[in-house]
Amino acid sequence: MTSPPAGPPIATVNPTTGDVLETFEPLGPEAVEARLALAATAAAAWGRTGVADRARLLQTAADLLDGELPDVAHLLTTEMGKPFAQAKGEVAKCANAMRWFAEHGARLLAEEPVALGSGRGAVRFQPLGPVLAVMPWNFPLWQVVRFAAPALMAGNVGLLKHAPSVPRTALFLEDLFRRAGGPAGVFQTLLIGTDQVPAVIADERVRAVTLTGSVRAGRAVAAQAGAVGKKVVLELGGSDPFIVLPSADLDRAVSVGVEARVQNNGQSCIAAKRFVVHEAVADAFVEAFVERMSSLVVGDPLDPATEVGPLVTEAARDTIEAQVEDARDKGAAVLCGGERVVGPAGPGHPGFFYRPTVVTGVVAGMRVATEEVFGPVALLTRVSSADEALAVANGTEYGLGASVWSTDVTEQDRFVDELEAGMVFVNGMVASMPELPFGGVKSSGVGRELSVYGLHEFCNVKAVWRP
Repeated sequence: MTSPPAGPPIATVNPTTGDVLETFEPLGPEAVEARLALAATAAAAWGRTGVADRARLLQTAADLLDGELPDVAHLLTTEMGKPFAQAKGEVAKCANAMRWFAEHGARLLAEEPVALGSGRGAVRFQPLGPVLAVMPWNFPLWQVVRFAAPALMAGNVGLLKHAPSVPRTALFLEDLFRRAGGPAGVFQTLLIGTDQVPAVIADERVRAVTLTGSVRAGRAVAAQAGAVGKKVVLELGGSDPFIVLPSADLDRAVSVGVEARVQNNGQSCIAAKRFVVHEAVADAFVEAFVERMSSLVVGDPLDPATEVGPLVTEAARDTIEAQVEDARDKGAAVLCGGERVVGPAGPGHPGFFYRPTVVTGVVAGMRVATEEVFGPVALLTRVSSADEALAVANGTEYGLGASVWSTDVTEQDRFVDELEAGMVFVNGMVASMPELPFGGVKSSGVGRELSVYGLHEFCNVKAVWRP
């Protein structure tokens, strides 16, 4: 007698056509238990492994990514729809981050002496054990590596519960670390449903949890982890402002602003979503920005000419459409876009495309005024002063990233100081890189990923005193 399925199948759906490519059965309780037991065994050994061996695992995984880059990029594009060139960039970025932690990990994890009035003090950084990562689909490789590279370098082991729309990428990641020489259990994928996550969090063998996702999901995971006293790191999205002040280089601000809005088909937590433009330059900026957004090529993400591919799922496309229609119905002006697009496979396989859109006249009561808009839709607001720009930029529950455009150094410093965000980029697009901490404030999350701060998040920061 066979056991009943643990839940509905987990499917890879090609967003370019809407066709189901492959399905997987979620793991049942016995399979999950076996993986948790293996993780606990692996953690005991991996935590005692020298930093040189940990670095070697990351370096080898990076070499594999380099060698297989086109194939891995094709996997990302067919599973979640990002343009192929951007998928190749994501794979290369993952290899770069692995190498950075491999190169710098030993130094950043070294015991730190502390000067004391009496005795000898030190701080030691030791691994916690198995870490559960609940990850999203939008950067299906990078989001995981952003957690895994520092966590594994610190001596932890990983348990990945990936988004249900990217199971192939999840399985690839487990196989990647296996082929790189990782011991059994050092990194495992859990193909499970959301309803199975609380039991994994509660399991005593899991020592910490990290999640990138919605505010609602983050709060649920934080509550579950808090109930059993476990460390969490949460990145919960953003509604990043892109602030253009009178002294800005407008040509560059327009060019970077369009890229910042439609990168990854507009599906990025740190994408520029709200364009806050000073009235002194608003007419020129808006005209050029709308013209460029209108000219973007929407189509097959495997076509080199394509600049914007499909949304990840039909539900994601429908949500964007509903947000824009709600704004339009309540008086907002749609300056370009604002409609679905039939994909290259034709009406029978239309995919989940939405035309790049610019909306202005956003006021309270519209969904776009409070919700994260996760697609190629830019919201434009005119302001009359730097004070008003700051008020609008900070007038959201989110606080992930912010981009400010000004050539006035005094003005730059003011915005860096007063913007309520975990990351502020001056005259540039908000981006993630291994050297800088990544994370937000307010509803955008707690804790940091990447850099020395992300490396230490899943460490026992142990105080040592000797006479």
